[in-house]
Amino acid sequence: MRMRHKPWANDFLAEHSDIAISDPAAYKGKWSTVFGNENPIHIEVGTGKGQFISGMGKQHPDINYIGIELFKSVIVTAVEKVKQSGAPNVRLLNIDADTLTDVFDPGEVQRVYLNFSDPWPKNRHEKRRLTYSHFLKKYEEVMGGAGAIHFKTDNRGLFEYSLKSFSEYGLLLTYVSLDLHNSDPEGNIMTEYEEKFSALGQPIYRAEAEWRT
Repeated sequence: MRMRHKPWANDFLAEHSDIAISDPAAYKGKWSTVFGNENPIHIEVGTGKGQFISGMGKQHPDINYIGIELFKSVIVTAVEKVKQSGAPNVRLLNIDADTLTDVFDPGEVQRVYLNFSDPWPKNRHEKRRLTYSHFLKKYEEVMGGAGAIHFKTDNRGLFEYSLKSFSEYGLLLTYVSLDLHNSDPEGNIMTEYEEKFSALGQPIYRAEAEWRT
């Protein structure tokens, strides 16, 4: 998907440094000081326009949420969403998922959300998928070999690939749904993509996987 360049994005993020943390590596091992509490930290990798993470922040005030988004042209909208939500327990990072271990200490994160990630359908792009083993290792490191991944997508191919990837990595699948919205999920917060695809009648796939302890 082509991203529209927003030349004002840098200034906007600097003006909202209370939400968009400009130097996240400086808080590695110290994220509790950013939030002012010792609550669990859940991260969303590929937070997009921020509807999910701002909604989760409001729904669960006893959890700290950090959204990871690579594209400045997208994260500025997420900042606005977080501001509008008034949730004090949400922060955003404009970084690549590859740098997670530079930003979080082992065990500092308790859960990873992956929502409607780019499916990268061509075989030669497999290593770019956020459920590829390389990224699973990153999540394992920042969660200290414990914790869980919650994954949603509308793409059947990516879903099947991800289930296989989770299993081959040694994760335990604790929940699998081939039609999330028809299984009456309690407390489900929809992303912008989820609303769009669901309105078109497309099934939403969801899985939860955790490290065996």
